[in-house]
Amino acid sequence: MGRLGVLLLVCLVAIVLSAAAWQRQLLYFPTHHDRSNGLVPWRDQGELLGFARPVPAPRNVWLMLHGNGGQATDRAYALPSFSLEDSVYILEYPGYGRRPGTPSKETLDRAARQAYLLLRQHYPATPVCIVGESIGSGPACALAGVEPPPDKIVLVAPFDKLHRVGQYHYPFLPVRLLLSDDWDNIKALKGYRGRVEIFGARQDEVIPEKFAKSLAESRPGTVFREIEGGHNDWATPGRVSIRNP
Repeated sequence: MGRLGVLLLVCLVAIVLSAAAWQRQLLYFPTHHDRSNGLVPWRDQGELLGFARPVPAPRNVWLMLHGNGGQATDRAYALPSFSLEDSVYILEYPGYGRRPGTPSKETLDRAARQAYLLLRQHYPATPVCIVGESIGSGPACALAGVEPPPDKIVLVAPFDKLHRVGQYHYPFLPVRLLLSDDWDNIKALKGYRGRVEIFGARQDEVIPEKFAKSLAESRPGTVFREIEGGHNDWATPGRVSIRNP
C-alpha cells in the first residue's frame, strides 16, 4: 500500500472513530446520582437491573424502558400514569445510574431482553407488558420478537426509524451512514401480533409527532393517541393512561 493509500486508511479510521464518539454524545445522556425517589432497587443475583414499584399480586407487570437522559429513578414521575394494581419495573441501562457498562444499541437491547425474560420467569401467570419512552421505544420494540412476546406494547413519543429523527435534526449530515445505533421500530414490530398503543405529543420538538404517526400507520390495528405538550410533558396528569387491556 502506497503512502496515499495509508493516508486514506488513516482518514477513514479517524472518521469512523469520530462518528462513534459523535453518536454517543448525541444519543446517551446518563446521570449517576443516588436518589431513589421512592422506588426500590431491582436486583438479580446481586446485579442491579433497575428500580421498581412492586405491588402484591399485580394484575399486570410493566417493564419500562426510559428515555436517553437521566436514569431509572428519575422516572418516578411516570408512576401516576400506571394503574395502582400493576407492578412497574424501570430498567437501568448499562452506563446509567450505578449500573456498570457502556450504553449502545447492543447493550440496551441485551439488558431489556434479560430483564423481560426475568420478569416472565418471576410472573409466569401474569401479563407482562412493555412501555417504551422516547429512545426506549427502540429496545421496547425489539422485545416484540422475543418468545413469549409481550402481552402489550405501549410507546410514548417514539420514532419509526432512529436515523430519520437524526436526519431531521442534522439535515446536512449523512446520518444514516454515521449512525450505527439505528433502531428500526417498523421492522421490529412487523411480526408482532399483540396490542400496540402509541402516544404522540403534538408540540414535540425532540422526536416530532410525525415519526410516531408513521410508526402507527405502518402497523394495522395500532391505536394512536395524540396528546398535548412537548417531548417531556407526557406524564402531566390525565394525558397518558398506561393500561392492559
